[in-house]
Amino acid sequence: MEQNTDPVTHSTVTHSTPSAFSGVRLYRSRSDRMVAGVCGGAARAYDLDPALLRLALVLLTVFGAGAGIVIYVAAWILVPEDPDR
Repeated sequence: MEQNTDPVTHSTVTHSTPSAFSGVRLYRSRSDRMVAGVCGGAARAYDLDPALLRLALVLLTVFGAGAGIVIYVAAWILVPEDPDR
């Protein structure tokens, strides 16, 4: 961590190092898809198994009052398709 003094407030400001997920660009997969490629794209971006993400969304849908469906549809709308594949 890096500490600097804020010139306006003269207080110490701590800057943390980037997380493991910084710089990751999320795209929907064109090849690894069941419906819209949301889980396949997220799995590729974060180096996870897409089957585990799909299972997590199903469980979130069943036990989370449909939250999994809402998250999936939102990602379908907001996350662009992979331009390279």
